[in-house]
Amino acid sequence: MKNLNKIYPYLLVVIGFAVISILYFYPVMQGKKVYQSDIAQYTGMAKEQNDFRKETGEEPYWTNSAFGGMPTYQLGANYPHNYIKQLDNFIRFLPRPADYLFLYFIGFFILLKSLKVDNLKAFFGALAFGFSTYMIIILGVGHNAKAHAIAYMPMVVAGVIMVYQKRYIAGGLLTMIAVAFEINANHFQMTYYLLFLLLMIAAFFIIQYIRNKDFKSIGITSGIFALAAVLAIGANATNLMATTEYADFSMRGKSELTFNPDGSKNQTTSSMPYYYITEYSYGIAESLNLISPRLFGGSNNENVGEDSPMYEFVSGQGASPTEAKEFASSVPTYWGDQPIVAAPAYIGAIVFFLFVLGMFIDKRKIKYAFLGGAILSLLLSWGKNFPMLTDFFIDYVPMYDKFRAVSSIQVVLELCMPVMAILGLQAFFKAEEKERFRGLWMSAATALGVFVLLFICKGMFSFSGGSDSMYLQAYGEMGGPFVQALKEQRQAMYTSDLMRSGILILLAAGTLWFFIKNKVSELTAIIIVGVLMVGDLFFVDKNYVNNDSFISARQADIPFEPTPADQHILQDTAHFRVYEIEGRLQARTSYFHKSLSGYSAVRPRRIEQLYDYQIEKNNINVLNMLNVKYIIQKDEQRQDVPMVNPNANGNAWFVNEVKLVNSADEEMKALDKLDTKKTAIVNQKDFAGAVKTTLFAKDSLATIQLNVYKPNYLKYTSNNTNAGLAVFSEIYYPKGWIATIDGKETDIFCADYVLRAINVPAGKHTIEFKFQPQVVKTGSMISLFSFIGMLLLLGFGVFAEMRKRKEQK
Repeated sequence: MKNLNKIYPYLLVVIGFAVISILYFYPVMQGKKVYQSDIAQYTGMAKEQNDFRKETGEEPYWTNSAFGGMPTYQLGANYPHNYIKQLDNFIRFLPRPADYLFLYFIGFFILLKSLKVDNLKAFFGALAFGFSTYMIIILGVGHNAKAHAIAYMPMVVAGVIMVYQKRYIAGGLLTMIAVAFEINANHFQMTYYLLFLLLMIAAFFIIQYIRNKDFKSIGITSGIFALAAVLAIGANATNLMATTEYADFSMRGKSELTFNPDGSKNQTTSSMPYYYITEYSYGIAESLNLISPRLFGGSNNENVGEDSPMYEFVSGQGASPTEAKEFASSVPTYWGDQPIVAAPAYIGAIVFFLFVLGMFIDKRKIKYAFLGGAILSLLLSWGKNFPMLTDFFIDYVPMYDKFRAVSSIQVVLELCMPVMAILGLQAFFKAEEKERFRGLWMSAATALGVFVLLFICKGMFSFSGGSDSMYLQAYGEMGGPFVQALKEQRQAMYTSDLMRSGILILLAAGTLWFFIKNKVSELTAIIIVGVLMVGDLFFVDKNYVNNDSFISARQADIPFEPTPADQHILQDTAHFRVYEIEGRLQARTSYFHKSLSGYSAVRPRRIEQLYDYQIEKNNINVLNMLNVKYIIQKDEQRQDVPMVNPNANGNAWFVNEVKLVNSADEEMKALDKLDTKKTAIVNQKDFAGAVKTTLFAKDSLATIQLNVYKPNYLKYTSNNTNAGLAVFSEIYYPKGWIATIDGKETDIFCADYVLRAINVPAGKHTIEFKFQPQVVKTGSMISLFSFIGMLLLLGFGVFAEMRKRKEQK
């Protein structure tokens, strides 16, 4: 009975989190799904592999439907012995996206409990973290992997803190399991940013150990973390090894080219260009959105309602009430520094107030570790707006240059500030009356003072957005009045949100004041402050992800409908590629065809370069060598029209000669004017000895026919009276592909910068390409043994804890 009483409160918390997650996304109970733009794109990208898996029960690990061809390692590939993924799927039992919201709550609750926070306060703190607008909006747009990784971050932090608190067994096991889940989430940018916070926490505790001359504890904790990390990483070995292998092949790897598409010198020293890394940089003043949501306009599609300057402006131009309402439902009010924003990253006015309270009243020094993590993440989120720090990290901090959208590092701040807020709330109720009063008035004065100052400084802001000049041109005579109305709308939002945040802080501070005066009980005060804090975030979230965001399950599962152009192309059952001129970075084409386009932040680097250096310069010979048989372009009515390219090279061909070059630069430049049907380019620096001769006596009747096509298997029949060099319109990837001629393995080398080529002897032969990545085989065995190790360690840990408790009794 005693054990049941201990478990009962936690069971209620779990049920509460599940119910709240379902209620927020209640249309999922009607079988509906959130329309997630990124998931729609993923569905297009993964269509071929998913169809192949469903039809054969096999995993292809390669797709030809996107970017000409690439591994599926970052497209949801399933690996043998990935038991961590199976456990994670079991934990996320709710329908999506309620499952991720539930995981947010659970993870943060565990973190607060590791910091000895009471259940009720931890409950409200977890809700505040999960309803932070950034956490909700990434679910709305489909950044599922990011949400997944963020949800496990608090658990990792909890495990690390527990180990440093010398709760070695429980902390070590939690760290091991949480890190395994974190890595399995497969969003390495979020995991990488988490390391900065963990370093802050580690530094804090190690300094304490050193001051106390407790060097033994440093060794013990280091050993625990090493063992936990080895097993957690090992359990995810296949994904990590495959991702590492692919990284250099992707656009996250460093370019071999020393010149830009315009011919200028490429001076980029990082893996990705500086402008690409810092494109999404938070404006310094824009960071105030964290404490008041729409100071910088909210989003690029803001619903400002009928009682708004923009509604009045449109009505004044003769629009009907219906038209004015529709226009006011999607207004480009955002005027910050980023190109596009779906919602402000708002953590809550009351969270900010309680954070300040925590800084004044909480005695625990660990708050400085969280404060350091919050400050560092804020400064780094400014990106190009704070170049001194950003440039240092890009140039000197390992791997920092492999991630873009630096503004997303604010997730660390969005974790740290709610932690400090709840620590502040707990410290308030534990403090003496005099200290409570002093902490309350100082924090209320500080927080409200910020808002008063912002209100006074309103005239210092221009309320002009980066897109305003475009509206001036696009709307002609109405451009000026429209932009002026837009500025008035932004000013109105700025003022109303400042007042709203100020009132919320007054209500929270007033509640705590009534507690000091014994007008309300501690329980009542906690509930009132908690409801205000969560309600604030809840209603802001509903402006961006609400019932209108849901569509039928069929629409979500089948996000693209074929156009007449698609239907025409689908009648052709041969193996070829499609190039959609206006669809370079979308996966719609990939859903129906084997496409040159796609949607991925880790697309193959060399295909990306072919676009920049050749295809966008209308080099038809490059499209020919990629076997682009159909080109989709828009007609005058903006309808898709499929144009047949009669000069496509086909699936494979023999060349007359090989031109040897000595660098990637020469390889790319040689493509400028190259008859790809007759000549192949081979970089002898990378493939020394691959080509024995540069001239071939090509039989005019020589052929190579594709007989069998699968994503991971290709079978050809070649017929040539002379030995020759065959080029295949398939993307060269250095790992995993095995080529055989009549069953005997032969070397594959790269030709024409991106394609596969082999030497073929004279006569009639059967040529096969099989994708059998060794990294999957090796990684899977490591994952199996690591998972067994985790189970053994978990069993030992549970036994040791039970024995310890028995001895204590």
